[in-house]
Amino acid sequence: TKSCESPMVPNIKLKADDGDSLENPKIYRRVVGKLNYLTITRPDIAFPVSVVSQFMSSPQTSHWDAVTHILKYLKGAPGHGILYENHGHHVIEGFTDVDYNGDPTTRRSTTGYYVFVGGNLVSWKSKKQNVVSRSSVESKYMAMAQTTCELIWVRNLLGEIGFAQSKPMNLYCDNEAAIHIANNTVFHERTKHIEVDCHFTREKLEDGTISTPHVRIGSQLADVFTKALCGLRISAICNKLGMYNIYDLA
Repeated sequence: TKSCESPMVPNIKLKADDGDSLENPKIYRRVVGKLNYLTITRPDIAFPVSVVSQFMSSPQTSHWDAVTHILKYLKGAPGHGILYENHGHHVIEGFTDVDYNGDPTTRRSTTGYYVFVGGNLVSWKSKKQNVVSRSSVESKYMAMAQTTCELIWVRNLLGEIGFAQSKPMNLYCDNEAAIHIANNTVFHERTKHIEVDCHFTREKLEDGTISTPHVRIGSQLADVFTKALCGLRISAICNKLGMYNIYDLA
């Protein structure tokens, strides 16, 4: 089959009852299971794999089409992977993004984040949020709190192996309203349903653990973990994440 430039068709929304049932669902589960292992070295397919993993119990023909689309994308660059380099520093920083109410069935949002250490990608996740968010700001703020936890865990791990960090870790977010909530307590009266996340993130801001610079939507690297993107956008983000094709390097 021919290869394709993106792991998932842009703007596609898969549903549980979308299409006819597969005659042999075991094949679907076997392939998706292997793709889940591949996300350990291929973060660019983490979002589409997380989507198709939601239909393991009763896969439909449309779900299988989405899986074969991922395989076509992998065929186009089988040597693609993360290259770790020495950038001369050990700075910890993270990018967080959300696809607000992106699931057409449950209306839950999808959280995506990346964590870099010394300019190298070391941690990432694409996962549906546990509850339905009542606003895009709320979903962004829950994603910020989750990413803050990951940043703290990475910093503590580095400290245990002799690379202690004292400077605030940058947490890049493209939603200015969520950043204002984190920096200004007057917003908390209107957001009591996310009060725990508000106080947790603000506490880490006040004690200098993190800082929350704003990043433009076009520079948001976590986009690839929350939505299906076109081939050019996928390629640009992969380059910024330090992903290269080993056959091109040779």
